[in-house]
Amino acid sequence: MSHYIDIPRHLYYLNNKRIVYRRNPITDLPTAGYDWGVYYEEGTYEYYDLFRSKAKINTYKSLKWHLLVLWYLNPQLDTQDFIELAEVITNYSYGFITFDVPDKLLEKIIDDVCKCDLEEPPKNKLRKFIFKDNCRLTLSEKLSIVGKMIGRSKRIHPDDIYQCMLDMHDMGKKITIGCLAGLLDCSTRTIYRNMPSELKKEKEFLNQINEKI
Repeated sequence: MSHYIDIPRHLYYLNNKRIVYRRNPITDLPTAGYDWGVYYEEGTYEYYDLFRSKAKINTYKSLKWHLLVLWYLNPQLDTQDFIELAEVITNYSYGFITFDVPDKLLEKIIDDVCKCDLEEPPKNKLRKFIFKDNCRLTLSEKLSIVGKMIGRSKRIHPDDIYQCMLDMHDMGKKITIGCLAGLLDCSTRTIYRNMPSELKKEKEFLNQINEKI
């Protein structure tokens, strides 16, 4: 694993520049609201929350997606501002990425992103739970809420599994099939049946990240 993993992510640059990297849903309405946040029974694709997890950008595909989301969330940026932002994100000393990006390749990625339609939302993960930043719940308590509410429906979907995986990762807890089954109140067979190969690879990657932190 690259030593870049150990470099703290410097969000102060984004904050000082007033770069938006988190946004709540705009048009999707929550199914229910709670003291801790909101719940979407069918999920929402409108929630963007970059750089909260300990996992860093580790592939070109992920890099392009992150830049596209930043471009989408910050339409006020002109091309030069966006180029500067992309150079910061791909500079390992700022702690956002785990690999070097050749200048020519970065130019191509920036060009591709700049050609994208800002009216079209970037592809995103489905999220059912959005916790308030000031809800004061521990990560363990958040994970318990997610597990109990998803488990009640008895309909386990890949997005439900991924939600629990992300929360376990943020807790620094190793992600196992048994733990996922316990949280979602289902059998390990149900987890295996509803866990596509892409999610299995993500599980291994998140565990590797936590082992190095």
